[in-house]
Amino acid sequence: MIFRILKLINSQLRSLTRRIHRGIDPIGHARKIGVKIGDRCRLISVDFGEEPFLISIGNHVSITNATFITHDGGVWIFRDEMPDLDLFKPITIGNNVFIGYGTVILPGAIVSDNVVIGAMSVVSGFIPPDSICAGVPAKKIRTITEYKERAIEIGIPTKNTPAKHKQEHVKQALLEKGLLKF
Repeated sequence: MIFRILKLINSQLRSLTRRIHRGIDPIGHARKIGVKIGDRCRLISVDFGEEPFLISIGNHVSITNATFITHDGGVWIFRDEMPDLDLFKPITIGNNVFIGYGTVILPGAIVSDNVVIGAMSVVSGFIPPDSICAGVPAKKIRTITEYKERAIEIGIPTKNTPAKHKQEHVKQALLEKGLLKF
């Protein structure tokens, strides 16, 4: 009985340590669990699933609250007939990629270079380079060039604005662009 309790405590401590490491050093954590990851990346609350060793991420990639799925759990329905059957596919993310909040990336997905994936998208198959993709399933909705032109048109420079002035700066800019009505 005591052995079981100590084993449970040890398991909980290891789990807590992993969560802390994941929060403090998400890149280091990703590498430690087997994700191949490039330089200048930003990971915020990313779930790499059960086979992180099948995930490859390029340079200058930002991912927020996304889930990677590298296996097809649907073969569960064949367990009685084929108890050892599993399906796996690697996931590849290129360079200079932004993956929006809540995105799910399915087995075999290939995201090319210079891509933005919109929030809450489901990515499967091939995502072409220099594109903005969103939806379920994620589909190309415009080019990077079109997105950049629109971002320049309606964007607001805030990176050097002191925090105490940001709210007023953003409100004023949105009013001037006709994007805020009050």
